[in-house]
Amino acid sequence: MADWHRTACSLCYLNCGLEVQLDGRKITRVRGDKEHPRSAGYLCQKAQRLTWYGDHEDRLTTPLRRRPDGTHEPIDWETALTEIAAKLHEVRAADTAAGRPGSFAYVGGGGQGNHSGGAYGASLLKWMNSTRHFNALSQEKTGDFWVNGQMFGSTSVHTAEDVEHCDLLVVLGCNPWQAHGFSNARHALNTIKNDPSRKMLVIDPRRTETAEIADLHLPLRPGTDAYLLGAILALLLERGGADAEFLAARTEGFGEVAAVLAKVPVDEWIAHAEVSRVDVERAVDLMLEARAMVVRVELGIQQGRHSTLNSYLEKLLYLLTGHFGRQGTNNLHSWLLPLWGSTTGQRSEVTGFEYIGGLLPANTLAEEILTEHPNRVRALWVESSNPANTFAGTKDVERAIRAAELSVVVDIAYTETAALADYVLPAASQHEKWEFTLFTFEWPTNYFQLRRPLLDPLPGTLVEAEIYTRLFDALGVLPASDVLASLAAGPREDLQAGLGALVQAMPERAAILPVLLYRTLGASLPDGAASIAPLWAGCQRAAKSMTVPVQRALGSSATGPALGEELFDRILAGPTAFSAHQQDEVWSLMRRERVRLAVPELLDWFAALDPDAERPDPAFPFSLLNGQRRAHNANQILRDPRWRRTDPDGALRARPEELASIGAAAGDWVAVVTAAGRVVVRAEEDPGLRPGQLALPHGYGMAHPDGHGGRVVSGPRINLLTDALDRDPIAGTPHHKDVPARLEPATDEERARAEADSTRVRETVVSGR
Repeated sequence: MADWHRTACSLCYLNCGLEVQLDGRKITRVRGDKEHPRSAGYLCQKAQRLTWYGDHEDRLTTPLRRRPDGTHEPIDWETALTEIAAKLHEVRAADTAAGRPGSFAYVGGGGQGNHSGGAYGASLLKWMNSTRHFNALSQEKTGDFWVNGQMFGSTSVHTAEDVEHCDLLVVLGCNPWQAHGFSNARHALNTIKNDPSRKMLVIDPRRTETAEIADLHLPLRPGTDAYLLGAILALLLERGGADAEFLAARTEGFGEVAAVLAKVPVDEWIAHAEVSRVDVERAVDLMLEARAMVVRVELGIQQGRHSTLNSYLEKLLYLLTGHFGRQGTNNLHSWLLPLWGSTTGQRSEVTGFEYIGGLLPANTLAEEILTEHPNRVRALWVESSNPANTFAGTKDVERAIRAAELSVVVDIAYTETAALADYVLPAASQHEKWEFTLFTFEWPTNYFQLRRPLLDPLPGTLVEAEIYTRLFDALGVLPASDVLASLAAGPREDLQAGLGALVQAMPERAAILPVLLYRTLGASLPDGAASIAPLWAGCQRAAKSMTVPVQRALGSSATGPALGEELFDRILAGPTAFSAHQQDEVWSLMRRERVRLAVPELLDWFAALDPDAERPDPAFPFSLLNGQRRAHNANQILRDPRWRRTDPDGALRARPEELASIGAAAGDWVAVVTAAGRVVVRAEEDPGLRPGQLALPHGYGMAHPDGHGGRVVSGPRINLLTDALDRDPIAGTPHHKDVPARLEPATDEERARAEADSTRVRETVVSGR
């Protein structure tokens, strides 16, 4: 019997604990880790297909350099890093000579389950004297972060949901049955469904799997969330739903908010959302009757119309009613290491957008490169990301990558972005190295899992820490190897002073402290765990900033550096709790004395909402949900189409009568047309969609080897349909969940080409494992 190895899933940010069996380099069996302190054996269908992540024909095993004709040639590591270092020096020196901000852009920080490279990539960004950082969070979540900063005092103060203990779960713009988003989601949903004392309210245009089991479903028209939430809030206050005691004790600005809500034309806004006033009153009844209400949201509102305003209104739902900071409500959570930073007010010189949590909007990457502005981006570095497929406006993103003076991709596979880059550097997969995720979103006890490698790195690949360290060596920034070896051999308590001396000798080394930790502390870590050395600094920080919760989690009486060392040792040993708070300590995580309810920019935005200004465009009468989560789609790390058991073509879902309106039926090829582009897709009937709504899945549109020396694209590249300028005015996040579109019959030529590509993909699947 093969041994079981502990690891964790990397397909959503819950990162549930798993156990796997191996046959050579293949993961052959997957089960939930029953001993995992948080997920306790939970397993969804996507995790069972993890073998397809790192075991496929598109893996990179040698550095690549782009030829003049656009193709790539293999080169050795020394050549690649020497040439890249020379070009980086040129860019940095030109920036310094011109007195301009660093013109280097970093797209990365890790995928869903591999955050270890982020500290090293951020070091390169700092060394290049630049701040231009883009990643998936700034494509999805920064509007929510901005609201947190306004209300709770810092963008790094982040909310959590105690679904386990609530008696009313409000699901807003998401489908936890497929997208999960909280621990043991399907089990939790079924538990609520089967308990007559607990209720569930779903606000979502589509009749999702979650809506099917809810007590009440409000199927609002896409893009009208702000109107419906505004009407619900107005009715809650009208019916005495404000928690006066909580508001007086913990908040400020209620009077200003109440004055704006009192002016809401409730019936007009409910009609604009196209839901029943009777059902809205029932929703308000559920909220008024709740002892402990929790609101769960996701990209349905965070990538919808008025997205930053939506994030504000969903927080007002639980704050005005006092469902915050108690068991079974929304709370805050601790961090081992914050996954994003604080907001300082800095703005892009090119687009004017604010850096939120230290991040620029992903939607603005192409603008930062293609502009004539003197402070444009000249060098682009992409790590564990695929902006050519995942950022809005694919055509402009591709043009921008080609236009950069230097473009480098660090990845495990030959992605669409890699295919355009000047240099491609092959990384080890997350199953071939020590790895972790910083998605630590639990309350009141928070957990961390450090994952051991399951396999040796493929020959020719390197872990990100080693890639960056060798690059900094080529850049001439690293101290001599004997100096680093001496520090590594010395006592750990002397390490901080030793690193300080290295920085004093060359101040620019302050940017590369993670690299210095890798080459010093890392050398002393067991079983090749050197790349996770920056976690030691995170453990020391956590022990210092929340001593008592860390002591509780560990059952320890240690303090100071000794507590940090104990926490680091515990993390090295396996999944563990790293903080355990008592309920009333949630307020210690705030960065303001009181929650700030009145945010002027958002109240002005809310007061200016006008249904007449937001009627559908007759040229694009449908609302396209562009990036739906389904049973067999996941993030872009699962590139090989052989992992899919269903939906191999990434079908367009539409109501039967709406397909019939263009003479189409299930199985036909149809064209989805937006102002940005046209994509031909297989049609599938879905009567659960609202009239006027279409849906395409994310996670498709990736090219892979066809087995005959060519490449074939599997499913739709959905960002050919999106416009990077169709975005939130504060956060710049795209309106992916409400893209104006129309349906057209595919031409004979389009049908033939689509059918041929689909056949090639299916032949690859049949001929594979």
